[in-house]
Amino acid sequence: MRELLEKRGWLVKALDVLPDDEGRIQTALVAWTDGDDCDAVFTSGGTGLGPRDVTPEATQAVVEKQVPGLAELMRAEGIKKTRMAALSRGIVGVRKGKLIVNLPGSPRGACESLESIIELLPHAINLLRGHTEHPQ
Repeated sequence: MRELLEKRGWLVKALDVLPDDEGRIQTALVAWTDGDDCDAVFTSGGTGLGPRDVTPEATQAVVEKQVPGLAELMRAEGIKKTRMAALSRGIVGVRKGKLIVNLPGSPRGACESLESIIELLPHAINLLRGHTEHPQ
């Protein structure tokens, strides 16, 4: 994911590994989005159906609004490669003007999901900054 983002000109500032703990994930998401030094937070893992998969719940607890179209697009594109993508519960939301994107835990699934939305992210971030003009 980092390589994919950096190839597109994104500056990746931090990489943390957190346990499958809803409270700790919430705390981290709040800390990352409270600052002024990021535009988006990408999570990987915890989006499945297992008992420890709590990333969407942690994300839902801290976002101010969801961006369901991006999550739907990731799943729709993923289903073209593996029907297992339909089991992903990842969400995309906004907190304090920053995107939070839940990606699957598998490296391939995370990168494919990110690739399916990456071209939309700069415009989404511009909209969050109040730049509401649309590209031609």
